[in-house]
Amino acid sequence: MQITPVTPDRLVDEVVTLVDARPGRVRLALDGPPPTRPLALAERAAVQLRTHGRETVVVSAGDFLRPASVRLEFGREDPDEFLDGWLDAGGLRREVLDPAGPTGSGQVLPRLWDATTDRAHRARYVQLPSDGVVLLAGALLLGRGLPVDVAVHLRMSDAALARTLSPTEHWTLPAYTRYEDERHPSEEADLVVLSDHPDRPAVRR
Repeated sequence: MQITPVTPDRLVDEVVTLVDARPGRVRLALDGPPPTRPLALAERAAVQLRTHGRETVVVSAGDFLRPASVRLEFGREDPDEFLDGWLDAGGLRREVLDPAGPTGSGQVLPRLWDATTDRAHRARYVQLPSDGVVLLAGALLLGRGLPVDVAVHLRMSDAALARTLSPTEHWTLPAYTRYEDERHPSEEADLVVLSDHPDRPAVRR
């Protein structure tokens, strides 16, 4: 095992290199808790991929949560439900990942559900070309059978997560511990990024 410190810019290069190595459409998952800023990484990688001639669609897992009546059935601060029941994995497959697959239509819905208003987004479908890239960013994405082609896991230790996560979200900490212990995202990822200090990441090869 080799650990290599990288700059944030170099990390974007590493992600883009993983995608560019694959022909056809690519479904990339950028998985990490909020302090690791997976969505920001996805957006930066998308910009660089477009300069390489690859059309991109950035999808936030936060726009594919289940309705509140289902998501919060066991209360607003249930860590087990947060891990197992908040994400609308079926909706992600149906509207994003399956259509973006090699035999899919290429018609991708970037946003499905607005968790703030608890209503469906009025987003339009985007036609992804044959070499387009979907960048799915969010937390707790791996180990649930989502069909992705490349996965990047932004790993943060329990101590670092407790230090950097908003106090209002500390109730989620047991979910992240379970996620690492039970779903082993580092074993599923093509690239593991040690992100205890997100501005000074390191790549584990």
